Amino acid sequence: METSKNETKINNKIVDMGSIEIDGIDTSDYPDFCDAYISSAKFEDGTDLDEDELETLQENIEDEMHEMIINQLN
Repeated sequence: METSKNETKINNKIVDMGSIEIDGIDTSDYPDFCDAYISSAKFEDGTDLDEDELETLQENIEDEMHEMIINQLN
C-alpha cells in the first residue's frame, strides 16, 4: 500500500477517501474509538474494496481515520 499526502493506493489503485464509511463508533470510548472500523470504501474507479483491502486500508490510515470519526460526530 502506498500513501501520499493526496492519495492512498492499494494494489496500485487509488482509494476514494470520500467513500470511506466508518461503523462501530462508540462515543463513550472517546477519544480511543477502539471499536470503530471501516465498513466500506471504494476505489476511484467505483469498485468496492474487498475485506482484505479494507483491513489494509484501516491499518494504514489510523491517524486519518480518527480525524474522520471526529468529523462524522460533528
